Amino acid sequence: MMPTTLKQVLAIAFSLTIALFSINTHAQAQDGYTDLIDGISLDGWNIIGSANWVIGKGIVEGNKPSGFLVSNKSYRNFIIRAEFWAESDTNSGIFIRCQDPNKVTAGNAYEINIWDTRPGQEYSTGAIVDIAKVNPIHKAGGRWNTMEITANGPQLKVMMNGVLTVSDARDSKFSEGPIALQSAGGIIKFRKLQIKPI
Repeated sequence: MMPTTLKQVLAIAFSLTIALFSINTHAQAQDGYTDLIDGISLDGWNIIGSANWVIGKGIVEGNKPSGFLVSNKSYRNFIIRAEFWAESDTNSGIFIRCQDPNKVTAGNAYEINIWDTRPGQEYSTGAIVDIAKVNPIHKAGGRWNTMEITANGPQLKVMMNGVLTVSDARDSKFSEGPIALQSAGGIIKFRKLQIKPI
């Protein structure tokens, strides 16, 4: 039979564990964001194309062209928060509302670009390709960056490192679809990708 003191200690430890779990759950619920990548596995994602994806240490890295990670789920209205690292010549992007999860392009999704050296700089890093030009132009290469993407009905907004690069684009071609992460050249690393429905 277990001594009373040990029972009390175990009961207190159990209560503290439950309390901490409740606090964490409450904080996540208040924040409203859900993690889309965990840096451990590719659960919830499909690999399209021949890109090489490496997972570990909390990071998802694409280091070979050319392909995508495409979410299993479809999303309509949301805010995405991302943290990414890119080389100066990396060609990547976050595609939203993809219409064909097996063939992702800037023509059948909204591509929020990550490509500092794009020939047409107006659609370089922080722009929505062929929809909204970047202003001001941002360079992401060689450091960690934050990106926030808002898609609410036809209204699209992008923020890079706390600065609006696309303030109020409007386009109604695509209303819902999966999210895709692109690896099209150079190294791209994502250590955070979170979504909150609107």
